[in-house]
Amino acid sequence: MTRLLVSALLLFLIDLYFYQAIRQFVPSTDIRSVRWLPVAYWSATLIGIGAVTIAIMVPTLLPYQRFYLFSVVMVLTLPKLLGAVFLLGEDAVRLVSGIFRSVNGSDGPFLSDRRQFVANASLIAAALPFSAMVYGMVRTAFNFSVRKETLTFPSLPLAFDGLRVVQISDMHSGSFASTDAIHSAIDLILEQRPDIIFFTGDMVNNRAEEAEPFLTEISRLKAPLGVFSVLGNHDYGDYVEWPDEASKRENLQRLIALQREAGWNVLINGSSIIEKDGQQMAIIGVENWGAAMHFPKYGDLSRAVQGTESAPFRILLSHDPSHWEAQVIPEHPHIDLTLSGHTHGFQFGIEIPGFKWSPVQYVYRQWAGLYSKGGQHLYVNRGLGFLGFMGRIGIPPEITLLELKTSRAGNA
Repeated sequence: MTRLLVSALLLFLIDLYFYQAIRQFVPSTDIRSVRWLPVAYWSATLIGIGAVTIAIMVPTLLPYQRFYLFSVVMVLTLPKLLGAVFLLGEDAVRLVSGIFRSVNGSDGPFLSDRRQFVANASLIAAALPFSAMVYGMVRTAFNFSVRKETLTFPSLPLAFDGLRVVQISDMHSGSFASTDAIHSAIDLILEQRPDIIFFTGDMVNNRAEEAEPFLTEISRLKAPLGVFSVLGNHDYGDYVEWPDEASKRENLQRLIALQREAGWNVLINGSSIIEKDGQQMAIIGVENWGAAMHFPKYGDLSRAVQGTESAPFRILLSHDPSHWEAQVIPEHPHIDLTLSGHTHGFQFGIEIPGFKWSPVQYVYRQWAGLYSKGGQHLYVNRGLGFLGFMGRIGIPPEITLLELKTSRAGNA
């Protein structure tokens, strides 16, 4: 109850402060606007407070319902916070000016009137992110993008030259209200004619039951050389309370069983050798391993690589990209390609030819796309689903298509 009251009070204070700019923007001579402005404005505020109340007080909500309610609150609140920055800056100037006039005995009101252009700027500062967030929830979140890369390796056997690899990651199935979007994504994946498919973790937000309605859809994923997957940090159920450790373990085993029921090869700190025309490559998969202290290090890469020594080419599936620089590069130089996800590209950023930026880059050095160092490569998938804010702004959900080429002598 305390959390609810504090949240509601905070929303109200933000709205009350920002309302100053709204009132300043509307001419007092526009009677109709003056009459309807408070009704429209405070109705939106009540919607936000109602959404918070329902999300916190109703325990039977499904995960996606709770997330969408919180997203509505974010859409109604964050733009106002940004707009309030302009008001706060001017109010600081007005306060200092008022104190200075008072000390010097100047005539006039203690606080000068707010300037119109500041009020206008605050409204623009709020309108832009509001529009972007609404568009991100309604449109961008389901605008699946196929990103293509061609990678050349001297160690890739000739039999695998031209291999078409599809990578997906971070489905977060509990965030989807229906299977429709995932159905479209899988159609798009199959259109790429992949030779092999990799899923690099976070099938669910917390519980295996979130993935059960999607079993039919993920079972459609087929490729000549198979479908391989690993676990992500959200798959372990670490972010919810369980009655006991046995329940938590059962949840994880159920999630693994679901993926295997779909025909996927779930790699738990293990590997698989793929053969084609008498030549081999190794697929290695580790449990989640993150360099940050707050992420448990379930992965055991030394164990996972056992039995792959004879394979001339190795692909590693590791959910968290921080694993690459922390352990893969310094300890396993013979791993040619690492595939990760986890970051979602923060679901917010700017990507244009030759430039990309997202707040997540201040936490993860490798956060989206291709990275190379000393002959080893890492690709970080931007994620198929979403979490927290139920949308994406500037970072659409990704299906990765990698074409692997060999530079070995004799390659036609």
